[in-house]
Amino acid sequence: MLSKLSIRNYALIDSLELEFDSGLTIITGETGAGKSIMLGALSMIMGGRADSRVIADGGSKSVVEASFAFPPASLEQSFAENDLDWNAEELLIRREIASNGRSRVFINDVPVTLSVLASISGYLIDIHSQHENARLTSQTAQLEIIDSVSDNEKLRKRYAEAFRRFVEIRNRVKRIRQEQDRMRENREYLQFQYEGLKTLSPKRGELETIEKRFELLSDADEIRERLQYFRSLLGDSDRGALDLLRTAKAEADRVDYSLVGIETDEDTPAIPERLENVIVELQDMYETIDDAVLRIDADPAVLEKLSRRMNEYYDAVKQYRVKTADELVDMLEKIGSQLDVIETGGEELPMLEKEGKRVASEVKELAVRLTESREEGARRFSRVVTETARPLGLSNLDFSVNIAAGKMGPTGQDRVEFRCSFNKNQVAGPIAGMASGGEMSRLMLTIKRVLAGRMNLPTIIFDEIDTGVSGEIADKMGEMMVDMSRDMQVMAITHLPQVAAKGDSHFKVFKKDEETRTLTHVRRLDEEARVREIAAMMSGSEVGDAALNNARVLLGRKSGDKQE
Repeated sequence: MLSKLSIRNYALIDSLELEFDSGLTIITGETGAGKSIMLGALSMIMGGRADSRVIADGGSKSVVEASFAFPPASLEQSFAENDLDWNAEELLIRREIASNGRSRVFINDVPVTLSVLASISGYLIDIHSQHENARLTSQTAQLEIIDSVSDNEKLRKRYAEAFRRFVEIRNRVKRIRQEQDRMRENREYLQFQYEGLKTLSPKRGELETIEKRFELLSDADEIRERLQYFRSLLGDSDRGALDLLRTAKAEADRVDYSLVGIETDEDTPAIPERLENVIVELQDMYETIDDAVLRIDADPAVLEKLSRRMNEYYDAVKQYRVKTADELVDMLEKIGSQLDVIETGGEELPMLEKEGKRVASEVKELAVRLTESREEGARRFSRVVTETARPLGLSNLDFSVNIAAGKMGPTGQDRVEFRCSFNKNQVAGPIAGMASGGEMSRLMLTIKRVLAGRMNLPTIIFDEIDTGVSGEIADKMGEMMVDMSRDMQVMAITHLPQVAAKGDSHFKVFKKDEETRTLTHVRRLDEEARVREIAAMMSGSEVGDAALNNARVLLGRKSGDKQE
């Protein structure tokens, strides 16, 4: 529940520290005293839009801080997902709004995003403002209510995921077919390009290989002459290097090197052995050169063939406006794939169409299950709302939920509409057009009462939900709030003394002129102050003994309820 609220430098509030109790908390005050300012501050805690205009003149920032005692255990999972430390006894939310409009959010003193705040605060508190009546008349909100009372959260998530996948596949198929249509317009040109490239039959790296081969063969005569001359120097004549080395080796074998002081060992081979190594190396070199001379082929026909192939590549590079010959291979593959898509949609389209049929079937099945669950939940909800509303003077209420088939969408195939009539023999219609202000207030309180048990919210705040009612009906609405407060913390902003007298605690909001500005203050009322406040609500500014006595009677009735 909301245990503490701190507001600093927010609109007409300079500094405010409030502590709340469980049960029913009443907040009263004159029109314009600043009750809406308190709600605005609480909306900041809920993730509402930040506005630097709320910062009081001369201030650098506004700060709103709320402490929640014993937060719902269902939040622990969200805390883990957002790397927040969980404290089962207290949850602290702080919102700071700077003069430049920027805001910062902290949960248990850890900075978080607004989206994280909104996802977490939704489990802590529900504010039924005066605009909530209009929101609950929308079919979107009504569908959310029916899904809540029908326990459709898991089923709806499954449906939403299947529908998202269905839309994804459908859009992909649509794009492929649009691409098919676009390419069909260029089919003749694509086919012409494809045939030309297919005839060329380009291969990666082929042009580079041909160019090197052509360069070699173009200079074949000169290269052959140089290699032959080199070969002759090595050993083709009596004066070749190999012949001279063999002669030197034969002479070296005849010398006793120890006589001339040349020592040999494993690290210093004898001169003849070293000469033999040189001869072996040169012989290998000679054979390599000899093979190269034999491989050089200067056949004009070969050169012509290579030249023709190179020119085919050069022409194709220019014709297809690519930078390299290897890009021709890429282009051939791409155009081939495009032609395949034109004919069959490629490999992807048949697979997508098959998967699309499967997912569409799943979506339809889940949509039917959602409809059946909603219809059953709607019947229960209609019955409970009708029964719960009777004590509030709506004994002739005929409340029903109409579920009609609509276009398949992210939430299913159902259009939900709350319908009602408040008088005998009256044709039921949409609640927005059938209810007076007082009837709408009572119906909304009834719906909130029915939902409260399912929402498991620690705190709910009613902002003048009793507008348009008085007398006994106001008393009954107060009793319903008391009944709700046995299971959750309820706060009610009210102008009705019958409701105010039902509270377990009572706060008064008022304005006070200070030296340089007018400020809003909030004060917890003791028993005597409550008597005077409720008396003033009953009689106006002139509070007489009769009004005071009536106030004590109202409060005594509440005290008697407690004793019972």
